Amino acid sequence: MRVDADVCVIGAGPAGLTAAYCLTRETPSVLVLEKDPRYVGGISRTVHYKDYAFDIGGHRFFSKSKEVVDLWREILPDDFIERPRLSRIYYGGKYYAYPLRAFEALINLGPFASAACMLSYAWAKASPVPDPRSFHDWVRNQFGERLFRMFFKTYTEKVWGMSCDEISADWAAQRIKGLDLRVAVMDALARSLLPARRSAAGAPVVKTLIESFQYPRKGPGMMWEAATRKIVARGGKVLMGRDMERLAYDAERKLWRIEVATAEGGRESYTARHVVSSAPVRELVEKLEPRPISLFQARALRYRDFLTVALMLRRDELFPDNWIYIHDPSVKVGRVQNFGSWSPDMVPPGMSCLGLEYFCFEGDGLWTSPDEDLIALAKRECAAIGLVAAGDVVDACVVRQPKAYPVYDDAYRENIATVRRELELSFPTLHLVGRNGMHKYNNQDHAMMTAMLTARNILAGERRYDVWAVNEDAEYHEAGGSGVTEALASERLVPRKVTEAA
Repeated sequence: MRVDADVCVIGAGPAGLTAAYCLTRETPSVLVLEKDPRYVGGISRTVHYKDYAFDIGGHRFFSKSKEVVDLWREILPDDFIERPRLSRIYYGGKYYAYPLRAFEALINLGPFASAACMLSYAWAKASPVPDPRSFHDWVRNQFGERLFRMFFKTYTEKVWGMSCDEISADWAAQRIKGLDLRVAVMDALARSLLPARRSAAGAPVVKTLIESFQYPRKGPGMMWEAATRKIVARGGKVLMGRDMERLAYDAERKLWRIEVATAEGGRESYTARHVVSSAPVRELVEKLEPRPISLFQARALRYRDFLTVALMLRRDELFPDNWIYIHDPSVKVGRVQNFGSWSPDMVPPGMSCLGLEYFCFEGDGLWTSPDEDLIALAKRECAAIGLVAAGDVVDACVVRQPKAYPVYDDAYRENIATVRRELELSFPTLHLVGRNGMHKYNNQDHAMMTAMLTARNILAGERRYDVWAVNEDAEYHEAGGSGVTEALASERLVPRKVTEAA
């Protein structure tokens, strides 16, 4: 039987292309199969519409791993620009810093609402919910019911499509760890009255919140388009518009057969000694032969999807934020990106472009709405929250992103562990990488690290590195310097459904 490649990579997102890039340093016998007929990069692609470019989901390029930063620089040495970081929360007609600063929030709310929040906080401390099990209970105990409803409830439920009463208190306790309203207010007062704090050595205390970040000047897809070109230049192959239909393992020959449907309606078949998959675990297991016993657990894995409505406006300045989180319950939109604030090269001169993000489940009413209805909704909501007038919009389009976030419900951990155990035992040359490939809500740099370690394992001929030990840090988006090597100890937590057991 012929062997088309030593390694076949399923998916040309950050994890898949990183694996292929690292492998082709040593061998050209690498084949990448991507379902999308046009774009590489997965959720980190740059979508183009006329003279506009969209970053789907927003991707700041910074990492605590020097190795990842070095790889970014190697792939894209001349096209990074430094951009200021600014994100805010919109609620009740006012803007609040993100991450939320308790003292600023109370000032913005005004004396009467602030007093009500403090009374609510005092009541929560005096009569806490015993043994809090839900996100709602935990946050109410920590901040009071009023602040919970203002700044935690709406956005959390928009993103995950779950009630805060169904989300585990464990997530809140670790995701919002260390925050105490009384301490935050006292600390803010002290800092406003005292000179800037300095370290024992006399130097100013280092801020952990990043104030700027690196960014490819034409969006994140620029990185992955460059990686693709370099993979091909080394002799690897990247085939677009290939949708995997069957992945069969011949244990006797230790060989994989990968059957795909092409975008033109044809069928193709390839063989490889190893398969690196960044495809969603649920889809992968459905297409494996022999059929895994853990198929039931794989089918139980869920994903959260979203869509972006891009509105083009004949205005050259709107607001400086990279994005604004919309906590206001009066609108459905969850977040608004300002693509020109990511990079001026992503919009034509004299124009602006906003991306309104709506979180949903693939196939639900929002997902299946006609584009014209979604555009009309986005215009109304943009006007309702005072960002722009509907009449300012001169063009628009809709971009849908399936399987953006793996859902951590009450059963996901046991399900993915069962699938993993069986796949590692039955298919020793199948390697799972990336966010959807491992059903782990990780960041772009973490996904890349799982791929880098997988490439090393394949080249070494043994599993020297446990890619499942690559951690996701809850504060990774906002804290720490760019390119600083740092041990990560905690898993980035996302909502888990409250179990029925007490």
